[in-house]
Amino acid sequence: MPMHADRSFPALLAEMRRIARDVAAVHAPAVDRDARFPAECVAALRDAKLLSAPVPAQLGGFGCTMTELGHLAAALAQGCASSAMVLVMHWIQLACVVRHAPAGGYWGDWQRAQVAQQWLLSSITSEVDTFGDTRRSICALQRDGDGEAARLRLVKEATTASYCAQSDALLVTCRRHAEAAGSDQLLVLVRREDATLTQTTSWDTLGMRGTCSPGFRIDATGLAVQVLPAAYADISAQSMVPYSHILWSALWTGIAIDAHARAAAFVRGQARKNPGSTPPTARALAALTVELQSMRHHWQSVAAEFDALPAAADAAAAELGRIGWALKLNSLKTACSEKAPQVVHGALQIVGILGYKNDSPFSLGRHYRDALSGALMVSNDRIAAKSADMLLVFKDD
Repeated sequence: MPMHADRSFPALLAEMRRIARDVAAVHAPAVDRDARFPAECVAALRDAKLLSAPVPAQLGGFGCTMTELGHLAAALAQGCASSAMVLVMHWIQLACVVRHAPAGGYWGDWQRAQVAQQWLLSSITSEVDTFGDTRRSICALQRDGDGEAARLRLVKEATTASYCAQSDALLVTCRRHAEAAGSDQLLVLVRREDATLTQTTSWDTLGMRGTCSPGFRIDATGLAVQVLPAAYADISAQSMVPYSHILWSALWTGIAIDAHARAAAFVRGQARKNPGSTPPTARALAALTVELQSMRHHWQSVAAEFDALPAAADAAAAELGRIGWALKLNSLKTACSEKAPQVVHGALQIVGILGYKNDSPFSLGRHYRDALSGALMVSNDRIAAKSADMLLVFKDD
């Protein structure tokens, strides 16, 4: 049943858990096997109005905090990690609009329409020949005319473009103009009907197969009013990166939670066969529980710190611009992306062959493959190199 009347967070979380159990988990094997978009889950999320969870309450959304979004993402990931990744990437884009666009005028109206229509947002931040550096663009925005009514055009060739073919709108990075430096970037909202997408690569991957993320060439038009007013450098530091690293970490924790739950169910089954004795696998499960708890606490503590930032935008931006925050987010991303497959591996060692089999209720193959993607989504080596540079000048107060 769609959740509309009760706008409390416990009701939202209960609805997400229902979707994860009754929709996402049911279709997850087919989504994974066929590398297809999780259409059934996204439809259920639309019906529950969960696509607009980050939109402020005054504009019709649920106004969820980072911590609340993280709990929702972790809940959905327990049913289907690909579905959760689609939702999280959508929320990241939506948060960029919510936090960096005016609440009135065009953008205020757009957010209200987003709540009503439940548009799915995707992003194109990667680009051929930038070698994974999303803070540099080759494509440049072309303008015809002046003011907000000026016509725009951009042409970009992306290395990966998650679920772009299934989205309703895209947020695309590009240079401010043809003479601008590669780092002088803007973020442009492109309506799907105004974009021509030409697929350039395939998406037959080890895991996260339902995110449907091949490369695309995009040729898009629009109006100048569709350019977010803030520079992408600010959007990235204050929203894109923190929302990505925190919500991804919550998602990876959700994968680990379900793997741990399968191992726990297996151990309990062993205990029921020999009443009065503790199975030898129980000790390994206890050790695995410690690892899972560290993941939970890590993302939740950083999310809570983010939610506690000053309400004033300038003050919050100043805090997020500090080296300490960048290191905190980098550490969270690398730690959780590396811990998730370790927890799944630990669960596999407990369950044994039943976890290795794909047709077993204890199967952990999909969990393992999906969890391995984390270290590659913004390479951990690249993040470690940036952290190393920052640590040369950082002094922890």
